[in-house]
Amino acid sequence: MQLATLETFVCDAFRTNWVFVKLTTESGIHGWGEATLEYREKTVVEAVHELEPSLRGRDLRDISAWWHDAYRDAYWRGGVVLTSALSAIEMALWDIKGKALGVPVHELLGGRVRPSIRAYANGWFAGSRTPADFARCAVDTVASGYTGLKWDPFGAAFRDLTRRELSAALECVEAVREAVGDDAELMIEGHGRFDLPAATRIAHELERFDVLWFEEPLIPGNLENYARLNRSTRTPISLGERLYTRWDFREVFERGCASYVQPDVSHAGGILELSRIAAAAEMWQVTFCPHNPSGPVANAATLQLAASIPNFGWLETMATDVPWRAEIASESARFADGVVEVSDAPGLGVEIDTAALTRYPYQPHALRHYSGALTDIRPAGATASLPTAR
Repeated sequence: MQLATLETFVCDAFRTNWVFVKLTTESGIHGWGEATLEYREKTVVEAVHELEPSLRGRDLRDISAWWHDAYRDAYWRGGVVLTSALSAIEMALWDIKGKALGVPVHELLGGRVRPSIRAYANGWFAGSRTPADFARCAVDTVASGYTGLKWDPFGAAFRDLTRRELSAALECVEAVREAVGDDAELMIEGHGRFDLPAATRIAHELERFDVLWFEEPLIPGNLENYARLNRSTRTPISLGERLYTRWDFREVFERGCASYVQPDVSHAGGILELSRIAAAAEMWQVTFCPHNPSGPVANAATLQLAASIPNFGWLETMATDVPWRAEIASESARFADGVVEVSDAPGLGVEIDTAALTRYPYQPHALRHYSGALTDIRPAGATASLPTAR
């Protein structure tokens, strides 16, 4: 099975641009991958095309052999640009293999461990400014079926925060907890903002709300500080969206940095690399909850993986998305009653309309985290990201 063409597509998605990769074989089977890399979309597109020669003349069914050689032959191993490009191509290769054999990708990973995936909501708070806004949106989101809510209540804070800023964040957490009671787990997002003293202070304050986890609380780059934080608080710590490949995660497990790990299928090396990270996490009794805020192809790949992982915990799901998501993507996954049903369609179970993509060309977007615009995550007219199960 030989490569005929490799194409890349970039589509505006309001807060970022989705980057899709399409591989087509000489026999006409095509596969989709996703390398969405916020604020570096053009860079990762170039990286994907630079990997094209490594696919030429190879049997595309030999996914592990290609991945190993492409990773080794980069010489400058790791880093988010290379591993995002590798991830997207690897996803597309699994999609092709599944379609060629007429089976969903989870069948190629050992079969189902579960028929549906427990999902928590992100992006549900779009436009919220006050604790009352967040509480109102939380009630609506739980009423739609979600049993887990994640958000960042820390405004524009970076490195540390004042007593007033901390009180405002805790007031927001309290308002959501009171609004949803025991009907939903709460996950608090840190976006890698804080130094160790500030993160420790916040983690201790969060203990009284019994949150499921405090996500990526520390400025990236010092896993020993994660180990210190994790030992110092009863609030469970999660991390991993800015770590790549099994080699980055080894230290997480050995140092005891977190109770939950969150590699991203679009960045950490792809489907098989995440399954290897999940296997290591299982040995250390750490729950596997992949980072999953990107587009429809990454979501489909994460779902196929989730179906086959024994220690899978929660699927991150964007509760709403741009109105044109359904126009550009045909997704087999369905959401209802807090879970997402896993597709049995051959391959990943997602198709992209390349003609529709041309109606939403690349737009530059800037990081919102430290500008006070963090909750401006969706445009007017946002719709549910996944179709509802009937």
